[in-house]
Amino acid sequence: MNFRAVTPRPQLWILRHGETEWSKSGQYTGLTDLPLTVEGEQQAVEARKVLDTVDFDLVLTSPLRRARRTAELAGFPDAQHEPLAVEWNYGDYEGISSDLIRKDNPDYLIWTHGVPNGETLDEVAARADKIVARVLESGLDNVLIVAHGHFSRILTARWLELPPAEGRHFILGTAKVCTLGWDKKTPAIVRWGL
Repeated sequence: MNFRAVTPRPQLWILRHGETEWSKSGQYTGLTDLPLTVEGEQQAVEARKVLDTVDFDLVLTSPLRRARRTAELAGFPDAQHEPLAVEWNYGDYEGISSDLIRKDNPDYLIWTHGVPNGETLDEVAARADKIVARVLESGLDNVLIVAHGHFSRILTARWLELPPAEGRHFILGTAKVCTLGWDKKTPAIVRWGL
């Protein structure tokens, strides 16, 4: 029988996937299934150094190949595919940079204007909420999720019990690691962008 004490407050670790050609150029990359660049693969290998010291009870990954490959190179080839962790469906803005969109609409921000014919911010947040609930109800100590830039930022906002648009404040580079945990009983960011 396992008598390991179950923490009532698990930590959720986030690893954003490594660089792709579109993340490098600033193009919105939602459901387009791009591979990592050579640099992106190296970034994922480097992320392993941060994660090697942690004993993860559960590792989840977006099913998109840039996330799966990042998980593999970071030391988690058997990560469970989590369909809820895919990136925002950018609809008509897939493959387009926000700089290009702002040429026609200088005030454009994805956080307030959204995307035509794609997911709403609230729809992405609903997916994030399900993952937060799963982690909080799991009874596990450390859960890692390998996911995407905007999705991870929204996931962070929802962990912190903030509106999803507050994800705008959490910039996250490719293959960077974050830890979401607690300040006593308050959801908090423990580490960001390692």
